[in-house]
Amino acid sequence: MATPHPLTTTASGADIRVRFCPSPTGLPHVGMVRTALYNWAYARHNGGKMVFRIEDTDAARDSEESFRQLVDALTWLEIDWDEGVELGGPHAPYRQSERHDIYRGVIDKLVATGALYESYSTAEEIDARNEANGRAKQLGYDNFDRDLTDEQKAAFRAEGRQPALRLRVPDEDLTYVDLIRGEVTFPAGSFPDFVVVRPNGVPLYTFVNPVDDALMGITHVLRGEDLMPSTARQLSLYAALIDAGVTTFVPRFAHMPLVLGETGTKKLSKRDPQADLFLHRERGFIHEGLLNYLALLGWSIGPDRDVFSLDEFIAAFDIENVNPNPARFDQKKAESINGDHIRMLDVKDFAERSVPYLAAAGLFDEPTHEQLVLAFRAAPLVQERVQLLGEVPGMLGFLFRDEVSYDADALKGLPANAAEVLEACVAALEPVQDFTPEKVQEALSTALVDELGLKPRVAYGPPRVAITGRRVSPPLFESMELLGKDESLRRLRALAAFLAD
Repeated sequence: MATPHPLTTTASGADIRVRFCPSPTGLPHVGMVRTALYNWAYARHNGGKMVFRIEDTDAARDSEESFRQLVDALTWLEIDWDEGVELGGPHAPYRQSERHDIYRGVIDKLVATGALYESYSTAEEIDARNEANGRAKQLGYDNFDRDLTDEQKAAFRAEGRQPALRLRVPDEDLTYVDLIRGEVTFPAGSFPDFVVVRPNGVPLYTFVNPVDDALMGITHVLRGEDLMPSTARQLSLYAALIDAGVTTFVPRFAHMPLVLGETGTKKLSKRDPQADLFLHRERGFIHEGLLNYLALLGWSIGPDRDVFSLDEFIAAFDIENVNPNPARFDQKKAESINGDHIRMLDVKDFAERSVPYLAAAGLFDEPTHEQLVLAFRAAPLVQERVQLLGEVPGMLGFLFRDEVSYDADALKGLPANAAEVLEACVAALEPVQDFTPEKVQEALSTALVDELGLKPRVAYGPPRVAITGRRVSPPLFESMELLGKDESLRRLRALAAFLAD
């Protein structure tokens, strides 16, 4: 059995250092957030550190707007970092675009040890040699330039060619022990010497990513399964970096399972609505609920238990307990877990988080003191009934609008004698002096159930639609108390008149 590199890190506890290093392209998506979450939880569980680094060497795709969105996402999710962008630290700068001089120094060291060599072969020449040697084209580069003489190099330069720099890959099996998947071996010869620096002198991602990890002392690389094939190249590069004195150890690797779309048949695409982090926030996920659900995409706190606090997650999380099998994003389950976390909030906290959604729905711009008081008084009526904060305006909108808009399904469900029921409601409530939920219920129950002989399910449908415009609403009697007696009577009369027309 092959043996992992003897210099693989043995770091544990407070010596553990992980990193989150996204590229600032497009909107943050849930797969990226799951990666950040697992790294963060692993660092917090062990008392280690998380580095937030930006890989922004692709000028054509990277943008400052995307960078700001990444920071916004982590800030909203309350995933904090110990060093990195926006914060600084001993290994600054933390943007690849600002580290070119650092890379140049490492390149020079690797050239000096012979780990990197000049390669002048063009793609056409590589294809032609493979064809002439009966070698499959898809095998790619044939290591032709490994042992060019000084005279051959000079001749290529005389033609005006500029060399790329390739890493001399070890001619032996490469083995590592994946923290999630166990021992993995890449057979000798399974990949050729690869380019790490372009002919224009710009280093490639396959170079700068491991170099940054080495220079920043990253001990554990926790990343997605799709990056697993690049591990062989990273192991090769790490061996060269150790020989050159750039670092002293090889990090531990763990490759997290893919996140599949709702069908469970293919990877969750960035274009899928479920992948859009900010869409989840816009719809009313709270960060505790969303992170709880994302934690379950490959990990479990225990049998038959899906809901837990972030503190419980950190206390229990170990990357070695992550399941290597793909995880399916289930929107309904995510919303259900979010609803559980909404109910765990203090009612004041729930109300405060709901106010921006009421404003976004156009119920007010800058809420007045009276509107805020109303929102906070109404919050307990819906906290047990919503799964997303975005559902709150639909449930409470009737409190902030002068005119009620009747939902079509609510009108359709009214009984034939709805106008009579509403008239009975008005007659029963007009004499009520103490307009409390208990007194309102007592008056309506006497008039509608006892005197008209209606079943409660039928009796309270018409006043519910009159008050809220909806078939399903917050508790009716408490809602009427919030509106007050005069406004409640006005709405009851308004629906009666509407039905009479």
